Amino acid sequence: MIFESLAQFKMTMSSHILLTGGAGYIGSHMALMLKDQGYQPIVIDLKNNVCLEKNNIPIYIGDIGDQEFVLNILKKVDFKINAVMHFAGVIEVGESVINPIKYYEQNFSRTLNLLEVLIKNNIKKFIFSSTAAIFGEPEYTPINELHPKKPLNPYGQSKLFVENSLKDLDQSLGLKSVCLRYFNAAGADPKLRTGESHNPETHLIPLVLQAALGVRKNIKIFGDDYETPDGSCIRDFIHVEDLCAAHLLALKYLDKNNQSNQFNLGNSHGTSVKEIIEIAQKITGKNIPVEICPRRAGDPKILIADNQKAKKILGWEPRYTHMEEIIQHAWGWISQ
Repeated sequence: MIFESLAQFKMTMSSHILLTGGAGYIGSHMALMLKDQGYQPIVIDLKNNVCLEKNNIPIYIGDIGDQEFVLNILKKVDFKINAVMHFAGVIEVGESVINPIKYYEQNFSRTLNLLEVLIKNNIKKFIFSSTAAIFGEPEYTPINELHPKKPLNPYGQSKLFVENSLKDLDQSLGLKSVCLRYFNAAGADPKLRTGESHNPETHLIPLVLQAALGVRKNIKIFGDDYETPDGSCIRDFIHVEDLCAAHLLALKYLDKNNQSNQFNLGNSHGTSVKEIIEIAQKITGKNIPVEICPRRAGDPKILIADNQKAKKILGWEPRYTHMEEIIQHAWGWISQ
């Protein structure tokens, strides 16, 4: 149900979590997990999501950078927002190199607008969807939280700007935040209620599976001359359900400790682009044509997470650690 009129929606539960970008890939999975766990998610997004409607999760259609719009939601609904999970933003590395202003405006400026409204309304628990792109080319691997932060592209830079701002807001205004640095989100809801779908699609696994379905004629490999075992980039893929579980633990961490922190989220092992294609061919039983293309600007050759801090402090343990399982869930979603 889309709530265009705030008066339409009244709640009695106490654990209300606002999700910006909650109709998107990770946000929709998070909304479902919160609902399953007895929380009441409230979503702000620029678009609708039929899955959330079916699960009676309210969606307010609008821009998180519009302070009046956000303020109306916070002031006029009959509940207190306990915390905010911030997923809204743009995520395409290549596009950010071509159009950096869009990324600084969407990911940084609009987030500052949102934060200003939250602080004025005494909402001081904030979980931020950050990225491994803040680290740039690894100086060592796996990458822990202390690794130098030297983004190679405006996407990573825009996320780092937000992280640095959150540190300042903690010190000056008492906003407590947890920054969760995703490596490569992948997979789909095991119950197949929602999955990964972008327009245009830019993520590797859904692109590979679209090629398996014949929706696209091939899968492009951007560079096969990297200094890696098979020449293609290596990434740490983390199941979207495991990411959402980390968000839930981060929420409990803020409730218990009222202390800001940052965590790297990955499986701590890497899979190359060529290996992903091979696994997808086995799971789908389809031949997946490949086109070798030049390297993309801003792509590091290898990104693998050190996830020990999240395990130790949050008590987080990834459940889906095998690429076969991750791709199987993604295939179940995209092929239905």
